[in-house]
Amino acid sequence: MTVHGFSPYGYGGQPLQIAIVGRGFSGLMMAIALLKSVSQPFQLRMFDPQPIISGGQALATARATEILNSRARDLSVSTGEPKDFTRWLQANQHFREAVSAAIPGFGQIFVPKATFSDYVYQRFSEALAQRTDVSVQMSNEGIASIRRKDDGLFTLGLADGSEAVYDTVVLATGYGLKPPQEKGEQDGEVVLQSPPNRARHVVVMGNGLRAVDQVLQLRDGGFAGCITILSRRGFLPQPHTRMPADAVFPSQPMPSQLRHIVRFVRKACAEAEENGWSWQAAMNGLRKRARTLWASLPPSEKRQFNRHLRAIYDSHRNRLPADVHARLERELAGGMTELKRGTTLKRGPGGLVVRWAGQSTEEHFAADEVIDCRCLSPDLKDPVIVDLLRAGLASTDELDLGLAVNPAGELLTLRGRPAGLFAIGPLGLGSLPDIDLVPEIVTQTYAAATLIDARSRPQLQAG
Repeated sequence: MTVHGFSPYGYGGQPLQIAIVGRGFSGLMMAIALLKSVSQPFQLRMFDPQPIISGGQALATARATEILNSRARDLSVSTGEPKDFTRWLQANQHFREAVSAAIPGFGQIFVPKATFSDYVYQRFSEALAQRTDVSVQMSNEGIASIRRKDDGLFTLGLADGSEAVYDTVVLATGYGLKPPQEKGEQDGEVVLQSPPNRARHVVVMGNGLRAVDQVLQLRDGGFAGCITILSRRGFLPQPHTRMPADAVFPSQPMPSQLRHIVRFVRKACAEAEENGWSWQAAMNGLRKRARTLWASLPPSEKRQFNRHLRAIYDSHRNRLPADVHARLERELAGGMTELKRGTTLKRGPGGLVVRWAGQSTEEHFAADEVIDCRCLSPDLKDPVIVDLLRAGLASTDELDLGLAVNPAGELLTLRGRPAGLFAIGPLGLGSLPDIDLVPEIVTQTYAAATLIDARSRPQLQAG
């Protein structure tokens, strides 16, 4: 489907050919950045086997338990316009009527995911409408391979056996390339195989935002049975403050060793509390230094952090809105939802095989339904990713957590050189801490688009 057309010639030559693999938030955000940053005409093709484009959902269908854990003030997709999203909210009559007028500017509120998707899709549509020299084509073909030609262009092999050539290719697939959804799955929503009134025990695997979201959606859907949140570490998301917690953090240099860094951060949080701020404010300050701090750690201490501290850090950075956290606490206190620590070894008929924390033996844990909401990690075993690694067009980070990228999202070879391909968002999580969060993805997409625009100019002048 082509959603906008233009004359195929611009500036006396062929327009730039750009491919984005993925049409979720990272993909649409990359498209917005390209539309606003690339000055010459271009043709954009967005690939995704999912027929649904993120965005466009009606606000009235958004459930209150769909958690978006960043405040509205941090969700602008327009660089240089930090209040763009809050102004968009204020201009929407239905949303304005649903939110207390006492909230100044809507900046500190949390909104459902569907609301944010509506905003992103509208900004994408508006940016496209302003570019009469750009065409965008939506393709549902899967990607089978990515090859670099001798002339520096890239050939995409499609699942149907055809090929297409592009100047630039951007992977914006979240954590990996996804197959088409099975019938009955809709945009990440899990549907119980048994009717809620028949299922008596549901196990939700995981302890992050997705797990909490699923528990609350089950209750909102009428499920009245027992729920077990099964997690290896057992750290549930902590709460946001009710009012915004501006970043505060000591200005002195951080220690160089991990154990001293942990003490430093704990002290910073305690001092923030003593001075009338909050530990959340200190954690927000730490996030501003996270990339530099991560880059400075040797591989051995990065591994130690992942083994012993990652779950604690994630529970404090991926926080729940205060009202949602209070509801989760009430749910746990009511006795019908329980948090248990254990490692899932395999799924079997009627439940799971689990090794409980502190035990060495395996045990069958009965459940009518099991819903996997464990935190995702980049899928490095995807055939396309494996192919890129073998061809030397990409490399993994030093801990094999994801693909090695620079701040603009450009894939790096084993020698640390840019490969000319881009991986936006969570695929680069091992290189760039917090690149799975909206503000960081927005910044990265504009950096990538600026780089793409700058590199296209010499080719244009030479033509």
